[in-house]
Amino acid sequence: MWVMDEITADVTESAVRAAHEVRTVFSRLRRRLKESYDNEGLTPSQTSALSRLSKEGPASASDLAAAERVRPQSMAATLAVLEERGLIQRRPDPGDGRRQLVSPTDGGRAFLEDKRRAGEEWLARALQDACTERERATILEAMALLDRLVR
Repeated sequence: MWVMDEITADVTESAVRAAHEVRTVFSRLRRRLKESYDNEGLTPSQTSALSRLSKEGPASASDLAAAERVRPQSMAATLAVLEERGLIQRRPDPGDGRRQLVSPTDGGRAFLEDKRRAGEEWLARALQDACTERERATILEAMALLDRLVR
């Protein structure tokens, strides 16, 4: 655990501890959610690229590579697999006919929605089985505080 001096003297010990606990728990939760669904053979990089396209809209391969912080050659390989699986489509960029824009297909969006649904189903069942109604209310209150923090 971090020592208070490592952050700054004007941050309370409880804030440092809370920051550590939130980061740790969210990391574990993220890993567990990823385990709750079948990636159908896609790598984390492929899933990440598809998810980014779904959230942020069409992008060129080079823009997507920059956003994902990978080499353009690596992104080309990632997109080739996604295209082969029918999860993305390429279309000419209306603003620059030399470029292509990549976007998820209906199948790609359905794949991501299935993943999200599986994760939420696992989490809802885990909350139902492991927590009381009062504990779930406390979790909802904590989520409201964390949401306020990130807004």
